[in-house]
Amino acid sequence: MERTCTIVRVFTREEAGGNHLGVITDPSGLDDAAMQAIATELGFSESTFIEDQPDGVPLVRIFTPVDELPFAGHPLVGTAWVLTVHGSGTQTALRCGIGDVAIRTDGEMIWVDAPMNGRVVPSDDVAAFLDRAGIPGAVSTSRVLLPKEYVIGELPTFDAIARLGPDMAVLSEVFGALVYARDGDHVLARFFAPGTGVDEDPATGSAAVALATALQDHGEASGSLSVDQGESIGFPSRIELRWEGATASIGGTVVLDEVRTLAV
Repeated sequence: MERTCTIVRVFTREEAGGNHLGVITDPSGLDDAAMQAIATELGFSESTFIEDQPDGVPLVRIFTPVDELPFAGHPLVGTAWVLTVHGSGTQTALRCGIGDVAIRTDGEMIWVDAPMNGRVVPSDDVAAFLDRAGIPGAVSTSRVLLPKEYVIGELPTFDAIARLGPDMAVLSEVFGALVYARDGDHVLARFFAPGTGVDEDPATGSAAVALATALQDHGEASGSLSVDQGESIGFPSRIELRWEGATASIGGTVVLDEVRTLAV
């Protein structure tokens, strides 16, 4: 059986870069193993499968090359673009493993409003973990469960971020590690998740939500940041991040790469 896979790049920077995503809008007849096999074959950091629901809010199944995730940012933004811009343009919410999230368009931007229901847990050992992984010099650290475990380290300069060459074997001990430096409302970030089959991700919306959760816990009740990511691997990306109250919003632009026919 043949089915269509729409391939987009999410969180692009002036139409360049971004994080690739495969979106399968008709997963009928595919069980979990078949979806995982497709995601593994595509090889993107995530692929999504859209399952229609009786109440009209589509369920988005999110797969990395090795497992399924309850929540991820760039797959939801990219899927929202496929449904609202490339599709009918009527969808206002998506369902994923953490519940329903609102989606909206603002000019060329696609936004996902995610609930900030992650938990900030003790992080006394994060600096030592990052040191062991070849990421020294963290000036602040956090650990956020979203529900996956994100360890977060702030480094002092953008140059320190750019120079990193971490130990992927150590980083595979956690779901993902976000390291960043900040200058006002501009952030340079890198995200490593070798345990999911993705050593370094070009753009990571869920990590941006985890960062907002950590910053809010540190006393920044609300804020906005432009998060640049992906330069080190040749896919420059930009995530616009806003947070206030119980909601973190991640937004960006999306570009269509191709529509591919899969033989499955």
